[in-house]
Amino acid sequence: MARRKFEAIGSTADIAFLLLCYFLMTTTMGEQSGLQRRLPPIPDAQQAQDQKVNRRNIIIVRINSADKLFAGSEAMDISFLKDKIKEFLTNPNNDPNLPEKEPKDIEGTTYMVSKGVISLQNDRGTSYQAYIAVQNELVKAVNELRDEFAIANFGRRFSRLSEEEQDIVKKAVPQNISEAEPKDTGRR
Repeated sequence: MARRKFEAIGSTADIAFLLLCYFLMTTTMGEQSGLQRRLPPIPDAQQAQDQKVNRRNIIIVRINSADKLFAGSEAMDISFLKDKIKEFLTNPNNDPNLPEKEPKDIEGTTYMVSKGVISLQNDRGTSYQAYIAVQNELVKAVNELRDEFAIANFGRRFSRLSEEEQDIVKKAVPQNISEAEPKDTGRR
């Protein structure tokens, strides 16, 4: 009788182990999420010297430890950030305080390309949600500008362009977002 109990316990343990193995092999863990960024190649010495950025070509976007957002020198709600960045990058009225534009030959056609750079800075106390929300607005602004450029020049949205056409749009509307290492900026 005792022997049958041992066999039953052993069989139950074997079955439990097999079920555990089955579930471990067939279950998928949650998808990893994060920001997809391709880092630019490391510039050589000459390129680094040529990449001095004029003050007017930079907009500093800061998030402090209280998750308060600043774009340039003004505090703002995140709902206005995308439009502020689009205006900054396009400089529609050729404002001398907004970025310069330079003619750039891309695949045989000359386009006016903004020299604008977005510098994202955050405090160590900034919440992840606020940081991601700001990142999303910055990328959304660039994506909308790319769509507008694609429609104006190719008659289709960016996502519907061929790979070659998308490369042209990416060169004409670059995504220049510089991220500084988090620091203690205080609650300004």
